Amino acid sequence: MSHSTPTTRRIVAALAAASVPALLLSSCSGQGGNSGAAEPEAITYWLWDSNQQPAYEQCADDFEAESGITVKIEQFGWADYWQGLTTGFASGTAPDVFADHLSYYPEFVSQGQLLDISDRVEEDGIDLSIYQDGLAELWVDQEGGRYGLPKDFDTVATFYNEKMVEEAGITPEQLAELAWSPDGSGTFDEVVAALTVDANGVRGNEDGFDPRNVAVYGLALSGNGLNASGQQTWAPYALGNDWYFGDKTPWTTEWNFDDPKFVETIEWYQSLQERGFMPSVDIALSEADPLNGYLAGRYALVTDGSWMNGSYLGQSDVPTKVVPTPVGPSGQRASVFNGLSDAIWAGSEHPDQAWEWVKYLGSAPCQDVVAENAVVFPAIKTSTELATAAFAEKGWDVSGFTVQVDDGTTALLPIADHWSEINDTVTAAVESFLQGSADSSVFKTANDSVNALFQ
Repeated sequence: MSHSTPTTRRIVAALAAASVPALLLSSCSGQGGNSGAAEPEAITYWLWDSNQQPAYEQCADDFEAESGITVKIEQFGWADYWQGLTTGFASGTAPDVFADHLSYYPEFVSQGQLLDISDRVEEDGIDLSIYQDGLAELWVDQEGGRYGLPKDFDTVATFYNEKMVEEAGITPEQLAELAWSPDGSGTFDEVVAALTVDANGVRGNEDGFDPRNVAVYGLALSGNGLNASGQQTWAPYALGNDWYFGDKTPWTTEWNFDDPKFVETIEWYQSLQERGFMPSVDIALSEADPLNGYLAGRYALVTDGSWMNGSYLGQSDVPTKVVPTPVGPSGQRASVFNGLSDAIWAGSEHPDQAWEWVKYLGSAPCQDVVAENAVVFPAIKTSTELATAAFAEKGWDVSGFTVQVDDGTTALLPIADHWSEINDTVTAAVESFLQGSADSSVFKTANDSVNALFQ
């Protein structure tokens, strides 16, 4: 695999410019050195991941140089991002283009907030086969409308503190081949116990361990992940236990949150807390993201997504590597497979310029730039290869994430209407159960409520 250089990027970008409609080029300043031309068209673009902003700033600069269209990028934290979009839709101040999520876009489509780009894709001859298999189809609704081009994808793996693992007498090879069992007898439980240390220095697998006074938890719990997708919390385990969210995806209409396999998994997950190997929900919610706790030495293992590579592998305070999620009772490991896209707000006053930007974001010239920044895995197959090489150049072995794609052990996030209501209902059920304030019947109640939304 070779890397594209700045020179090749410029060449590719120049070639891409040929696809920008002449009408747009002629309407923008900065083309052909015409002094006194009109000011460049400007559009706004939102994203939530600050780690990705530098790459997209570069894409925006390259795009402006070729098209004359200025892109103003704004970044917000996860919660503020979605609240801001909702407010923007209502007030007419939403961005022209924004990074979109599988779980949210059906609701936005039903609200009429997204521009259908299916005609533009056909008219401009966009080749959808360049993307990783299945990603392009995710953004087509039940009526055939298309509401985005693939941006990137992510899977989940386990980051680990190398020093803590070595001190516990565990090898990286052992860590990469763990298995969990609902009765707590799996090798994963044994390792998590060995990595847990109480305030007196007693490990979780030693006599005298005090689960009520823990200094280092073997496994972190992400407060951000305690929701209906469970991407970086319970889902990798439930999916490895022959369970799936619903009857199908896209467009799930019947849900499985009361399935015995799901309940069995959550009960095992709760047992990690009861045994003192994983923090309480209250601790997790107070931290939201376990990264700071990990860097402070409070967690040995963290289940998290590939979008966090830079935060865990890119820091030097805690030597860190990553391994795949453990194998489940099904005999396979598992990960949620999530794809993102870039969408155009239906209320944009610059739909043509917004489309040119979305088209550029979904092209190799931009996704190669993202790849070279080694932050996420771009959706274009060749760009994914560039990203893998870029991660390797940094000395980061990210095969713990890509093995899930290579082995076909990924499962798509559910795509369905009513996601906000589903998320609220299931999040409350999961939190109350893990807190011990509800028994497992809470999942049947929650599932009945969720299914009722589709009747």
